[in-house]
Order: sequence, then C-alpha cells, then structure tokens
Amino acid sequence: MTNLGKAGTFELGDRNVKRLGYGAMQLAGKGVFGPPKDRAEAVAVLREAIEAGVDHIDTSDFYGPHITNEIIREALHPYGDDLVIVTKVGALRGEDASWNPAFSKKALTKAVHDNLRNLGLDAMEVVNLRSMLDVHGPAEGSLEEPLTILAELQREGLIKHIGLSNVTRKQVEDGRKITEIVCVQNQYNLAHRDDDDLIDELAAEGTAYVPFFPLGGFSPLQSSTLSDVAARLDATPMQVALAWLLKRSPNILLIPGTSSRGHLRENLAVADIELSEDVMAELEAIGAKSA
Repeated sequence: MTNLGKAGTFELGDRNVKRLGYGAMQLAGKGVFGPPKDRAEAVAVLREAIEAGVDHIDTSDFYGPHITNEIIREALHPYGDDLVIVTKVGALRGEDASWNPAFSKKALTKAVHDNLRNLGLDAMEVVNLRSMLDVHGPAEGSLEEPLTILAELQREGLIKHIGLSNVTRKQVEDGRKITEIVCVQNQYNLAHRDDDDLIDELAAEGTAYVPFFPLGGFSPLQSSTLSDVAARLDATPMQVALAWLLKRSPNILLIPGTSSRGHLRENLAVADIELSEDVMAELEAIGAKSA
C-alpha cells in the first residue's frame, strides 16, 4: 500500500495534515450538480481514502448543492480526530446549475450553517472565501466585506480558521489585515504558473497553498511533453503533474478528486513517485513555453 507519509506533512491552521488529500467535487453529478451516478461508489471512495491515510478533505456545500457534504457525512461520520474537513463559501448554485456570487451577510451565514448541518459538525476547521468577482479566475477588487463577515462567524466559534480561494496576491495581503489567512486555493499547475511568486512567499511564511485543476489550461504540445515523461516513468500524465506539484514547494497541499476507487489509488500512488532533477527541469520547461 502507498505510504502517504512519504509526501510529508504541512500545517493547515493549527493542524498538521498529509500533503496528499482528497477533493470531493467529483462526488456530485455532471457539472458538479445533482446526485452522482453511483452513490454507493462515492461512499466507498471516501472510506477507502480514509483507510489509505488521507486526513484532509476539501469540499463545499455548493457542490451538488449539498450532495457532496451529505455523502461525506454518510460515509465518514462520526469523523476521526485526525480528519480535517475544509469547505468553501461565497457562491450559490442556480436551478440551471449556474455559479452565482453569494457575499451578503445572510448568504454567508446560511452557507456556514448549511455546511455544519450537512457535514454534522459543530464548527468548521477551515472555511475558504471563494472570490466570485470573476468566476473564471482571480480578479482584483475588495473582499473586505465578506471576509469581515466570516471573521465575525469565527469569533462566534462556528469557524476555526479562514482561507481564500480564486484570489490575487493583493487580496491575500489585504485579507491578512482582517484575519489570519491559513491557506490560499488557486488554479496552478505546470502550464499555469501565475502564482509562482505567491507560492514562494506563502511557503516562507508557513502558509499552505492548495492548487486546483492540475492539468487545466494545457495545450496539446504541453500534454505531449508531459505524456512522454510519464511514459518513461511508467506513470500517467496526471500522476506526474501531481508529483511535480508535490516537489515544487513544501507548502503545497494536493486535493485530487475522483468518483472511482481505481482512480483514487492512482492519485494516492503519487506519494511514491520520485522525480529526478533532470525530469524536473524537463517539466519546468512546460511552464516556460506558457509564459
């Protein structure tokens, strides 16, 4: 069995978690909306992840909506003391599956309470504010009002720690003036390297960085380069892309998601992949082509 401890640990809030976690987004239906095709398999995936040593799950009550959290509760509640569940707020799903901003005090308060109820928790370990100033990526603009609302809920004891998602470097700096920011969750991968400087700054400060879309934004040429490396390592392109992220910086926490146990095992096996300096240089060139 894969030893997830090989990938190391990093601090998330006041907890140390293994750097290879699990993202629950794919437990919902197509487009992260509605129920999964196979709920029993979704439950089995979660249970196997925990049995394999995963101690960090990323979710949100707007996945489904409500569905992924309900499945997590069905599969894992009562939770082990070492399990850290992280959620996101700031968005609301329309009946047409659209993603809509939900930054008002009423919406954010309801979102936190919905997460707590559906997960069966008294307090959330970490709540990430997901910026919806631009659905497709970070956009400058003030997050002071919604972040202040979350800080109030934190003082009430409903939230232990706060993070930010889909944000700019300035928004992280501004957010720290309101409350401690324990993690940043943005798109980042071999081809999408806008956050290089931010990752290094966060690492120096001991703050976790959680990348999503590990293969998002790749061109066919870049995918070919990645596939060639993967073939030599007897691994899949996704495994190599995840292994690169693990080696890129010690503060990176991975949350690859899947709705199948077979794919889960592939993802967790990344902890056993070792990349030489030559391979790292070859992979780094993918990002250089994107610049």
